[in-house]
Amino acid sequence: MPFESACEHVVALCLELSRRGYFAGTGGNLMLRIDAEHVAVTPSATDYAEMRPADVAVLRLRDLARVAGERPASVETSLHARVLRARPEVGCSIHTHQPVASACALLGRPLTVAPRWRASLGDCVPLVGYAPSGSAWLAARLGAALRPHLNAYLMRNHGILCCGPDSAAALQAVDDLEALAREHLAERIAEQVRAGRQPQLQRVMDALLASAQPDTPDQAFAAPPPQAHV
Repeated sequence: MPFESACEHVVALCLELSRRGYFAGTGGNLMLRIDAEHVAVTPSATDYAEMRPADVAVLRLRDLARVAGERPASVETSLHARVLRARPEVGCSIHTHQPVASACALLGRPLTVAPRWRASLGDCVPLVGYAPSGSAWLAARLGAALRPHLNAYLMRNHGILCCGPDSAAALQAVDDLEALAREHLAERIAEQVRAGRQPQLQRVMDALLASAQPDTPDQAFAAPPPQAHV
């Protein structure tokens, strides 16, 4: 299987995203750049706990024609392709419905990034307006928002997209965006509590702060991409 190592890497990355609570069941998807012509994409409607390397779709990036893999590619393939075509330095794109950052996407406002997260995220997290899942409209809206050095995007009512030069950097962006979103929501809730308008929100803030240290491995997921990006 010519693309076996890439497909194995996609499976491993999906399992790690599931373990961290960012993917669940069949929710979430990603694209990994293999070389100048090919990408590997999570399959459509496949439980990550059951996914095999042979299920991963390998596509030509230019036209998204499938060249390997037993299952059709994710319905969000065009969303990821928009990123990898526009930004050749990006090696991996991840779309999740991770809990805290997705809550920020529902609020409908971009986020300013604190200095400690700018290396992975950029200086802001833009808001992409709502469009139906899997639609060309959503891909176009994300494409209009793409900027160099901005590696995280809120998609209103539809979760988030993070990217990076390789899978380890993209996963780091997912982690850092969740931390940023947690801090942002905690600050908003604290303002309401201090003003005495929503005293019951103290319990929500306590839960957010208690989750500030997610269960992650001793070493970051840093499996290299299957081939050098060109």
